[in-house]
Amino acid sequence: MLTQQTKWNNVEKAICNLKRAEVLEPHGLVKIDMSSLEEMIRCCRFYRQKASRLKNIAQFLIERDIDELFKLPVDQLRTTLLALNGVGNETADSIILYAADKPKFVIDAYTTRIMGCMGVEGNYEELQRLFENTLSKDVNTFKEYHALIVEYAKSYCGKKLCKECILINGHRKGTIHGQKQI
Repeated sequence: MLTQQTKWNNVEKAICNLKRAEVLEPHGLVKIDMSSLEEMIRCCRFYRQKASRLKNIAQFLIERDIDELFKLPVDQLRTTLLALNGVGNETADSIILYAADKPKFVIDAYTTRIMGCMGVEGNYEELQRLFENTLSKDVNTFKEYHALIVEYAKSYCGKKLCKECILINGHRKGTIHGQKQI
């Protein structure tokens, strides 16, 4: 939830604040007052909306046995998560991959950007299908591949080093972000 439209270093600050206050777990999030929670995650964009959503999801997780929830088949778990306010494709798939430890490839802004730079376009589902049909359907492979994409994008896309990007230069020489360069 915290990563939506937010730089990772700000998310790390918010997580540290939540850990320090011992409210990183659902029971702590439910009990903390809204203004305190908002202040702890203020470094993340849309902190009021995110605080409300975090409390709602925490309440949901308390009401449901998380172990039983994570035993659901991937598609059923995804449908359940997507029904929660504020949970979209990327958040649901991140929970499935990283928390439930089930194979679901996460498509984020970095993945979409890198694929576009290489001339591969598609919506969330199309890109996800491409990765899931190409890679070994293995949790660790999906995690590692996603982590490598994020780290690479932070090193090049985040620093606007497009002209040095080997993915662009090695794949579609003369293009940046899929556009022909003069």
